[in-house]
Amino acid sequence: MEGLLDPVARENLSRLPELKIPRGKTLFSAGSPCQGFVLLREGSVRVSVTGENGRRLVLYRVAPGETCVQTTLCLMGGLDYSAEGVAETDLRLVIVPPALFKRLLRESGDFAQFVFERFGARLAEMTRLVESIAFLRVDARLASAVLARAGALSCFEATHQDLAEDIGAVREVVSRQLALFQRAGLVRLARGHIEIGDRAGLEDLANA
Repeated sequence: MEGLLDPVARENLSRLPELKIPRGKTLFSAGSPCQGFVLLREGSVRVSVTGENGRRLVLYRVAPGETCVQTTLCLMGGLDYSAEGVAETDLRLVIVPPALFKRLLRESGDFAQFVFERFGARLAEMTRLVESIAFLRVDARLASAVLARAGALSCFEATHQDLAEDIGAVREVVSRQLALFQRAGLVRLARGHIEIGDRAGLEDLANA
C-alpha cells in the first residue's frame, strides 16, 4: 500500500518500525483507547463484538491493504474501541501514531483517499452484514460463510463455534444446519475441518 502513496506519506511511513505480532494476540478490546492507525502488511485480524449473553459476532476481518473501521472511527472521533481485534495469524504491521495520522490526512491526498475509500468499503460491508442477519435465513448465511472461509480450497479448518460467530448464530443452530448440509451432500464434516462436497449447491443456497 505504501508504494502507492505520494512522497510525503511514503517518507513519514518509512520511518515507522515494523512490528511482528503472534497469532492469538488481542490487539484491542472494547473500551480501550486507540494507539494508532494500523497498516497491515501480512496476516489477518478478526474484529468482533460480544453481547451481554456471551454470544460473539464477527464484524469483519482485516487483510493487507484493508483498514479497520473501528480504528478509523476511534481516531477521527476521539472514541474508545467498541469491539475486539485479535490476530488470526502471525502479523506484520506498522502503527501510525494518532498525531501523524491526522497530519497525513491533511497533507497527503493519497493517504486521505486510501483511508476514506477503505472506510467507505468497510461500512458497506458492515451494512450487508446487518442486512443478512436481519433478512436472510440461517442456512443461506451459513452457506455463504462456508464458501467465504473455503475460498478456492476444497477443505478448511473451522469449528462450529467459529461459523456461529461468523453469522451471528448460536453453535447448536449451526451444528444442526451443518448436519443437514452433510445429509444433502453439500459438505463433509470432520473434527475441526469442513470439506466442500457440492460448491454449486452451496452457492445456490447462499444466493437464495
